[in-house]
Amino acid sequence: MKLEDQLGTVHSFSETPKRIISLVPSITETLYELGLEEQIIGITKFCVHPFHFKSTKVNVGGTKKVHIEKVRALKPDIIIANKEENTEEIVQQLQEICTVWVTDVENFEDSLQMIDDFGTIFKRKIDAQKWIEKLLFAKADFEVFMKDVPQRKAAYLIWRAPYMAAGSFTFIDYLLKINNFENIYGKREERYPEVEIRKMRIQGDPEIVFLPSEPYPFKEEHAFEVGRSTHHAKTIFVDGEMFSWFGTHLFKAFQYFKLLQERLKD
Repeated sequence: MKLEDQLGTVHSFSETPKRIISLVPSITETLYELGLEEQIIGITKFCVHPFHFKSTKVNVGGTKKVHIEKVRALKPDIIIANKEENTEEIVQQLQEICTVWVTDVENFEDSLQMIDDFGTIFKRKIDAQKWIEKLLFAKADFEVFMKDVPQRKAAYLIWRAPYMAAGSFTFIDYLLKINNFENIYGKREERYPEVEIRKMRIQGDPEIVFLPSEPYPFKEEHAFEVGRSTHHAKTIFVDGEMFSWFGTHLFKAFQYFKLLQERLKD
């Protein structure tokens, strides 16, 4: 069986891979939801869903710092990576061990394609199709919910010291758009531009500034710092997983976005 990953690399599979290492938290959760718990042998320290994997699976490091020898010792059949989460250097090193399937997800359709690919690779077509239908229903339902929601200008910060924001061609930017938020940094060439919050007013003057729980754990003092640099913008703490995790996690995200929109009406 020959299949092309989301970077266009063609992989050959003589049999179904039975020993999987996942280097992406949202992919670990997706593989679990597809019924592949027994086949998953290695995960990263950031793979927090499902919770019990922390004690039942081998931790092979972080998404950017993988312990290559730990991976080698596990003798995987396939390693699942992501263009954004994992570096090209890591992928090249791991390719010497076994097949590395690289995902590239910028929007909802890419996410569905990833799930469908997993269904094919791991002989889980029925489970994959169920999740695809579930996600399509959730998205359609959310679109109806959003029909009369006005557009608002927003900024989504991802880091501090230096401050960085979600820019164009990111999954976060895509999710902001379907929530009717106009990303003031969405036209920047950089995917995650460094920004000067003191210039936020002249760079787009957002009505809302989102401070997520990850990758940087923003706190109240940061909200105060950001708030002083805007023109009456609301600083809103949000669950970072909901705006950056793709795959099956999107089902929870659509429910979360409804609650967020209701919260913003106040």
